[in-house]
Amino acid sequence: MRLLRKTISSISIALFLYLLFWPTSLEPEIWTTPPNPGYTGDFAANTLLQAVEVRHLSCPECEDIAIDSSGRVYGAAVDGRLLMYDSPKADPVELVNTGGRPLGLDFDQAGNLYIADARKGLLRYSTDGQLEELVNSYDGKPFGFTDDLEVGPDGKVYFSDASDRWAIESYKLDILEHLPVGKLYVYDPATKEVDLLLDKLYFANGIALAADTSFVLVNETSSYRTLRYYLKGEKTGTVDTFIQALPAFPDGISRGSDGIFWLAMISPRNPLIDDLSEWPFLRKVIARLPDWLQPAPATHAGVLGINSQGEVVYNIQDPDGKFSQISSVQEWNGHLFFGSLGREGIGYLESYK
Repeated sequence: MRLLRKTISSISIALFLYLLFWPTSLEPEIWTTPPNPGYTGDFAANTLLQAVEVRHLSCPECEDIAIDSSGRVYGAAVDGRLLMYDSPKADPVELVNTGGRPLGLDFDQAGNLYIADARKGLLRYSTDGQLEELVNSYDGKPFGFTDDLEVGPDGKVYFSDASDRWAIESYKLDILEHLPVGKLYVYDPATKEVDLLLDKLYFANGIALAADTSFVLVNETSSYRTLRYYLKGEKTGTVDTFIQALPAFPDGISRGSDGIFWLAMISPRNPLIDDLSEWPFLRKVIARLPDWLQPAPATHAGVLGINSQGEVVYNIQDPDGKFSQISSVQEWNGHLFFGSLGREGIGYLESYK
């Protein structure tokens, strides 16, 4: 019995020392979290999203979706496949496998499908069925985590690199660390050149363009806000905050046919992460824990519809998370389609009005 107690004591001490002192590459900064409004006011909890219909279960963890001019739905599957569905009950057509992790999807006006691939960079699947790797680095440095994109009417592609320190498999560490290592780029297919628009972003994520292309939005997931970068007018080249102090982690964002921006809230804010924002040492301790013990996304699901002034005009939620971890939302002909990082299939909501 004495030997057993000594063994347990030794193991406990070893685990304690491991959690406190084991080397980690995490370099967290002190930061002050914005107030958490919770699910109140413009973000008041409701059950409107419980009407969601889950389709296309053959698409696992479809981070993003795209819809072409004929209403066909495209999904970016976790295993690298790009899938197309001709109708709600259709079997998938596998178009291509990127060999990486496709995330953001968007069509240009000619019908070519651009892909933000976390591992491969910016790709294009052309109308003739060819997959082309367009760009995977800037100024000699490879992209770390190519995340989302939107193609403008002039063909220019605005896209985000979520983190130049952590790959997609380590996204939790980027959020724990909270360093400004994300970037916003634009790629011009005419010149094949890429330009840096914004750097020092906190987990640069979803991308959306204004209808008149006067600005581009980029989500900062770990700062619970959306930034607006001006492309035209007196404010060209400047940035301000479009919406902030969200009650959840913002992921994808897109512009609907009526000009409303649809924002996916992948998971509610985690109180532990917020409480430790000014305690870098304790965030290192969390980073040393096995993945299953680290903070995990909650199932509360929600999306917001926001007008061009940054005002919430639609608030659609499901606290029970019938279709949870929504990472993207697309409006098409008055219907909403949802991608998810934690679920199989694609969500569909008949009407949001």
